[in-house]
Amino acid sequence: MQFSAKVSDISKQRAACSIISVDAKNGLSPSGKNLDQLAGGVIGKILKRGDLGAKPGSTQLIDLLDGPSERVLVVRTGKGDISQAEFRKLASASAAVAKKFKEATSYLCELEVKGADKTWQAQQIALATGLACYRFTQFLTDAKPYPLAKFTLHATDRKQLKAIQKGMDIGAGQALGSNVARELGDLPSNVCTPSYLAAEARALAKKHAKLTTTVLDEKKMQALGMGALLSVAKGSDQPPALIAMNYKGGKTSEKPIVLVGKGITFDSGGISIKPGQAMDEMKYDMGGAASVFGVMNALLELQPSINVVGLVAAAENMPSGRASKPGDIVKSMSGKTIEILNTDAEGRLVLCDALTYAGKYKPRAVIDIATLTGACVIALGHHASGLYANNEELAQDLLKAGEKSGDRAWQMPLWDEYQPALDSNFADMQNIGGRDAGSVTAACFLSRFTEEYTWAHMDIAGSAWKSGACKGATGRPVPLLVEYLLGK
Repeated sequence: MQFSAKVSDISKQRAACSIISVDAKNGLSPSGKNLDQLAGGVIGKILKRGDLGAKPGSTQLIDLLDGPSERVLVVRTGKGDISQAEFRKLASASAAVAKKFKEATSYLCELEVKGADKTWQAQQIALATGLACYRFTQFLTDAKPYPLAKFTLHATDRKQLKAIQKGMDIGAGQALGSNVARELGDLPSNVCTPSYLAAEARALAKKHAKLTTTVLDEKKMQALGMGALLSVAKGSDQPPALIAMNYKGGKTSEKPIVLVGKGITFDSGGISIKPGQAMDEMKYDMGGAASVFGVMNALLELQPSINVVGLVAAAENMPSGRASKPGDIVKSMSGKTIEILNTDAEGRLVLCDALTYAGKYKPRAVIDIATLTGACVIALGHHASGLYANNEELAQDLLKAGEKSGDRAWQMPLWDEYQPALDSNFADMQNIGGRDAGSVTAACFLSRFTEEYTWAHMDIAGSAWKSGACKGATGRPVPLLVEYLLGK
């Protein structure tokens, strides 16, 4: 989709759909009043009938017989100051309608939002519009992509234009990355295998000079002593892969930020097999890996002057005669031994070796992203991603990025008091800590492999996908991570 900003006059700007706002105090926005006057007052008359809902985000589409706009989409704002949360609601509501047309022009930046500038407003509109236009069509015979191909955002003057265009570029990049992550997540696991992810990473590097990709196969991982990661893949016919995508946008001497994504392309639970109900959704257990791919695509689009490495620990967790068994002990790349008490706690096993490997880049910081625990869903539901960190400055930067992007996280405790739950009589540690504080003890497990650098862990088990009638990947936390990286 083509996103652009333009200083325009609504009375002359041709559009299949023009998006304007109305509030209870001031009525139509300035551009809305101009368009209404040009249309002979028809917009105001229709609004007086009361068809437009009273809640912020309510919309009404009106066909216009005369003038440059074929249709006008009126979006209701609330009374008083517009909060950032309300503005996101307006952006999402308008995008849900605008995506049905070939092109649209939005005048929502005429609104004033409390604590937000025009760059932020434009970013939210572009992000919401890009996300709304995602549709998984690869295996649907009759489904077609949404037709919206051109989206223009109105600026009142030349001074505003640069700020709005900057915001649109960022929001469009975040949406692109999120949609890449959604596409990978929504693919069935018989297509999206570790080998498929490796091929996608190599193909991405061929298209972009600033990106290089290397893939460690099973033999190379064995040579490095990645016994924990390899133990997860033992039961599958699909070979594992450790994928490294290196984006070089900064100076050669600049240390990179490393993102590590859990890439379990299907998680049956292994010998500790999961219940059959909703097991199909375990194709989403590579949501962390998908988000890393999404971020790398966004960086290639936005071209920031930073260095970022995206690591993906990809494997399939299946039961078989070769699979790891409860009670098995494996040695990780770090040399630490792990007693596997539950083969369904496999994400931390692939991540611990990837986190050890991340140290070779001498990183500024490492952030791992994983659909790690059902316990995080119980704790936080589906609104926030769980955040753990061994460095408070990093934690606060990520939390702020989440608030700004609307892709929020919540910081959880990483206290030493939780560590004894991982004690084992037979190895250096065990891979689960019991039912209590399951998300916390999983993070404690990972923390034992990140002592040499600044690190954060994001548990996205509740935010990476939706179930039910709206089943599908969300692309989170790509917006948060991109926001964080652009601030570095």
